[in-house]
Amino acid sequence: MTAMVSAYVGIGANLGNPEQTVRRAIVALQELTHTRFSASSSLFASAPIDATGSDFVNAVARIDTSLAAETLLSELQKIELAFGRERPFRNAPRTLDLDLLLYGQARIQSRDLEVPHPRMTDRAFVLRPLLELDAAIHIPGKGQAQDFLASVQDQRIKVLKHAAAPVLPCN
Repeated sequence: MTAMVSAYVGIGANLGNPEQTVRRAIVALQELTHTRFSASSSLFASAPIDATGSDFVNAVARIDTSLAAETLLSELQKIELAFGRERPFRNAPRTLDLDLLLYGQARIQSRDLEVPHPRMTDRAFVLRPLLELDAAIHIPGKGQAQDFLASVQDQRIKVLKHAAAPVLPCN
């Protein structure tokens, strides 16, 4: 294990009841070992990009973790599997998608993991909730997240539930 690192996780779903799934995923992130949950953004509805299916419900969570980035990714994938995630083809509709967006100021490129997430600056559904959590956040190797908002302004996205809404387990 490593020292505590602030990490940001993108959360998305567009199958089943995506709003409930995203809320339950936030609860699952709160239960990760060696991790302290810090905050979650509002819930957003967004149109699929390079994908098919219904609109997505998205959010971003900030956590502090002593898990190594690769271990954290593995834990995120376990949560996805527990929610019934399947990967029949690239960008398939999904019950749950958890993306490790940022891991401190690290720049990681391995066979299984790329951080910062390679498409995060191209996605309003990542940038808007990320900036809600930290308006001054810097993306290592790219620059200020807010500088990328203009390039995604044509992507359809709207706030569904503000962050002030309680996040409770959905049984």
